[in-house]
Amino acid sequence: MNKILRINMASLEQKLEDGNKDYELLGGRAFIAKFLLDEVKPSCEPLGRHNKLIYTPGLLGGSKVFSSGRISIGAKSPLTGGIKESNGGGVVGIKLGRLGYKAIVIEDLPQNDQKYIIKISAEGVEILPGEEYWGLKVYETAAKLRERFGNKVAVSCIGPAGEMKFFSAGIANTDAEGVPSRYSGRGGLGAVMGSKGIKALVIDDSGAKMHEPANSAEFNEVMKEYAKILKESPVVEAYNTYGTSAMVQVTNAVGGLPTRNFSAGKFEGAEKIDAERLYDTITSRNGNPTHACMPGCMIRCSNVYPDEQGNTVVSPLEYETIALMGSNLSIDNLDVIAKLNYLCNDYGIDTIETGAAIGVAMEGGVIPFGDAQGAIELVHEIGKGSLIGRVLGMGAAITGKVLGVTNVPVVKGQSMPGYEPRGIKGLGVTYATSPMGADHTAGATARAKVDHNSREGQAALSKKMQYTIPIYDDLGLCMFVSAALGAYPEVLAKLVNTQLGTNYSSDDLFKLAQDTVQWEREFNRRAGFTNADDRLPEHFYEEQNLSTGTVFDVSDEELDEVHKLG
Repeated sequence: MNKILRINMASLEQKLEDGNKDYELLGGRAFIAKFLLDEVKPSCEPLGRHNKLIYTPGLLGGSKVFSSGRISIGAKSPLTGGIKESNGGGVVGIKLGRLGYKAIVIEDLPQNDQKYIIKISAEGVEILPGEEYWGLKVYETAAKLRERFGNKVAVSCIGPAGEMKFFSAGIANTDAEGVPSRYSGRGGLGAVMGSKGIKALVIDDSGAKMHEPANSAEFNEVMKEYAKILKESPVVEAYNTYGTSAMVQVTNAVGGLPTRNFSAGKFEGAEKIDAERLYDTITSRNGNPTHACMPGCMIRCSNVYPDEQGNTVVSPLEYETIALMGSNLSIDNLDVIAKLNYLCNDYGIDTIETGAAIGVAMEGGVIPFGDAQGAIELVHEIGKGSLIGRVLGMGAAITGKVLGVTNVPVVKGQSMPGYEPRGIKGLGVTYATSPMGADHTAGATARAKVDHNSREGQAALSKKMQYTIPIYDDLGLCMFVSAALGAYPEVLAKLVNTQLGTNYSSDDLFKLAQDTVQWEREFNRRAGFTNADDRLPEHFYEEQNLSTGTVFDVSDEELDEVHKLG
């Protein structure tokens, strides 16, 4: 799997090339980091002709390895101005992997503002007119494309927000049932896709097969070991039952659940939106509390949330959305949060960035905290592209500037996910120092057995996670696999070697993760980032989390040491 497909949107030329040896053993986030550093001028305009949009499965994409079908989408981010890899579930990564693509690289801008869809199959690539789909929301777009091309295809598309080039715009990927709600949501990559005149990619892997392992006998043995580790993991068992919503209780207990624009870390309505309430609501309405976003996933952390009549509202309703659209807005009603989630999905916007932007708007007096109907109406304004909608659609940082709000929970222009950094300080370090901007997936620490309110050891903990998680991103594995497999790096190395025929040691995998982060930091350095960008907003240092009485007190010196190696 070493084919790189280049598509030039100005000339509509396609070029299929074998990746050079520099990229041979790079996939997912690692490929994006190296490729963007090599080919994209870091100072370029993110929505201009020199930026490149990259789709790449992980090294194990298209294989029989459980939970290995994640898709990485990357570009220079219009939201942060730096490098961005946004990881999503569903079947897009699996199908591209089966077709043998290491990466799809989309270059330049269309002439005369033309609109397209791109169809990729075993027969080749078609660049088709896309005007009839322009203006459609995400769910209708996916339904029409599946009706046209067959219900076995995968769809990766944008909604109106991406068309309008909003910095909160994400890219929606279909799951095994064809539902387009597996988002590569962060960093504004939907705006990059919209700038290139692309409404959707349609991937048809008919006739393609899973990649056979290089050593079948040894592969089958290590797969048994891998499955046993996942089945016996208590963390995986919790995900099987409650999904990511279990984090509501975890973060609320330590004062890390974002509440009312990150002013506090404990929410008085937490029990109304926690994992048990979510599970009970779903099951009492005959929904599905345990759902896989991709075939062959043993984590099954997704869910299907129904309304009171049993009709599906959204799938999935996850922790980050519950935190940013729930406690952060002082909304304690799961039905309202699910409706907000659905609307964001349909308009094509990131629920994290949008929840943070509405929280800032609430602090700025646009609507009061707890105004559920007002929040719903503001999401509709984003979809309509009204003036207030355009402000909110550009993200929390710009919303704060327009409204004169200084307490804005962003780093490098990107909003914080569902972990208050004075209550969970390890994630505060990750937010500050990750090349991605505020991003929990870059180095999650909330489940570590430490005193999360204390500064002691938080920089070292964040560093360890920041230089571990890229292994899973590079291979195309779900990051939740790391909760079980983290203690068994040799098993991970055996999976890779028996599938690919390589001779990786676990140390080699950690070196790949190290290289990935360092390539990302070098891209950002060339884009003009300095240590001053590796900081939280000053109010987190000076104003206490109202629930814990703590400030973020990890020193600048500790933050500057995070990425020093050796």
